Amino acid sequence: MAQIFSKKANLWPLYLLVIVVALLVGTTGFFWYFGSPKYTDVGYRPTQPVDYSHKLHAGDLGIDCRYCHTSVEVSAKALVPPTETCMNCHSLVGLDNPKLEPVRASWESGKSIEWTRVHDLPDYVFFNHSAHLTAGVGCESCHGNVAKEVKVMQEKDLSMGACLTCHRAPEMHLRRSDQVTLMGWTPPEDQFEIAAKIIADKKINPPTDCSGCHR
Repeated sequence: MAQIFSKKANLWPLYLLVIVVALLVGTTGFFWYFGSPKYTDVGYRPTQPVDYSHKLHAGDLGIDCRYCHTSVEVSAKALVPPTETCMNCHSLVGLDNPKLEPVRASWESGKSIEWTRVHDLPDYVFFNHSAHLTAGVGCESCHGNVAKEVKVMQEKDLSMGACLTCHRAPEMHLRRSDQVTLMGWTPPEDQFEIAAKIIADKKINPPTDCSGCHR
């Protein structure tokens, strides 16, 4: 009696196994990349109610981050500056600039400008700005060089993996206290020696357990 299937049919289970494995790996890889913060968050650049340029203010004019984000050294949150901070300069500067009309309207009405948050961590993540700046971590480590950005965007993925990588080896992110807001900073040749002294002097021991960020 003739065989219904040829000998090649014996390979069908192997082909099926290869296809299933390829589909599983492909599906996992797809969601691993396209569902990660590197893809979903990096490059986020929302349109703001005021055409504010970090390049002009922090870059060209050299305004320190702390002039606008006043609580960044003493509070968990950096805070968005109130309209009063803008008007410290713009009550005299740019009086005929139509781009500043929302600022003037906010000042006259007393209604805050509704800025759109760019760097927005999930609610289940606790991040303390003051703890990081006190340790010597520069703003640029998380936010990138905003002094070059006309419209600020999210440059870093701010994922749990990125945070843990820094917590496990913070040396290349630690600066002297007078350099934490400096943009365009590059680590000096003796960075590891400087970082070792900062770690010893400030007793820096970044947490790597869950409770460090999830409270």
